[in-house]
Amino acid sequence: MTSFTRVLSGLALAVSFSFAAHAAQAAPLTADQQQVARGEYLAHAGDCIACHTGHNGKPFAGGLPIQTPLGKIYSTNITPDAKTGIGTWSYDDFAALMRHGETKSGYAVYPAMPYPSYSRVNDTDMHALYAYFQHGVAPVEQANRKNDIPWPLSMRWPLKIWRAAFAPTPAPYADTASDSVSVARGAYLVEGLGHCGSCHTPRGVGLQEKALTGNDSSIYLAGGGAIDGWTAPSLRNEHGGGLADWSEADIVEFLRSGRTPMTASFGAMNDVIVDSTQYMTGQDLESIARYLKSMPARRTQAKPYAYDPAISRVLYAGEVPPMPGAQIYLDRCAGCHKSNGKGNGKAFPALAGNAVLQTSNPMSAIHIVLSGGAMPATRTAPSRMTMAPYADVLNDQQIADVVSFVQTSWGNSGGKATAADVAKIRRTAQPVSAEGFSMAEPELHHAAPDDQASGGQ
Repeated sequence: MTSFTRVLSGLALAVSFSFAAHAAQAAPLTADQQQVARGEYLAHAGDCIACHTGHNGKPFAGGLPIQTPLGKIYSTNITPDAKTGIGTWSYDDFAALMRHGETKSGYAVYPAMPYPSYSRVNDTDMHALYAYFQHGVAPVEQANRKNDIPWPLSMRWPLKIWRAAFAPTPAPYADTASDSVSVARGAYLVEGLGHCGSCHTPRGVGLQEKALTGNDSSIYLAGGGAIDGWTAPSLRNEHGGGLADWSEADIVEFLRSGRTPMTASFGAMNDVIVDSTQYMTGQDLESIARYLKSMPARRTQAKPYAYDPAISRVLYAGEVPPMPGAQIYLDRCAGCHKSNGKGNGKAFPALAGNAVLQTSNPMSAIHIVLSGGAMPATRTAPSRMTMAPYADVLNDQQIADVVSFVQTSWGNSGGKATAADVAKIRRTAQPVSAEGFSMAEPELHHAAPDDQASGGQ
């Protein structure tokens, strides 16, 4: 065969594959397949895989350790395996778990599972989720691990008292307004499957979220406490660490890629973006953004951010101002984040005006300097950008100095750090690895349906 003939043959083969692939893509899904596909989309929206997949484990087979004030608990197997998973569960069994926090065998689950939020999922979406977990997930025989909670805290009956006191009566959200970008659709996603309040709402003495919806209280999404050494910022439309300086487009871009010119994701938010929000439709992301921007400020006294160039002029001139941390910043940080603190596009986020640096608690900034950072690889931003950890390079006082510098320079209004703050976080901080945020197995993450598809309803 001549080279010319081989080329023609190859072209013909490629064309035939192209037509075959197009025909396969165009084949309509059956009603059952549509429901499973819809359930998969909703499982992404709920970020179910993040908690129910152990480190290097099989998808949804459980085994992930979760630290709680009571002790360590392990997520459970929710694959359709009949022996160790939920393969024998009926729809009613599944709905009881999602809305009441009660398993098929009758015991109450720990509220590390955000069933108070899931209780708002409507019946149509709940049926789709059930269809996905029964027919769209590969069964895995893997026994659930016993929780590491000492007796008497390990007794389950007090959890029913907790549920009666703090969990709402299940009230599936009525208006999801799935046919348009709307505040109502955003509220349904944020307050329900998205369970954003689990991290971003303060908790009370019973470890309960102090509010579960935007209608409950102005404290909803006003910022949570410490989570694994990180602080969850306010998601309300307010200054001083909230989203007042973000446009709806900024929020959509952040949820889709984990980065904007203003900031980059870190900590547990990386998993949310990798496993959940990057797969959501543009319409749903826009609805979430519109809902968050509709939430009035709680900290009404916080002032808008205003860039202050004074420190930039000093640093740019090569002078070291008489403030601790400035020389460390010049030596270690300015190469990427610039002496003016404005960063370099989406590769190296800005520090000047960064919402994380406007809060009184410097915990997240300390953690990033100690452990380093890694922006996750996503479909729209596939490059993993990393920052090296400085735990073995700088001592506690040096880290406190440079964190205090970035929290208070260029007009930032954040709180200063102390060596004692750094020492406390250093005891549990682990260096971040870029490989730790690799995308999950591709067969789990099909492309999100287009904005007119029914997958996100």
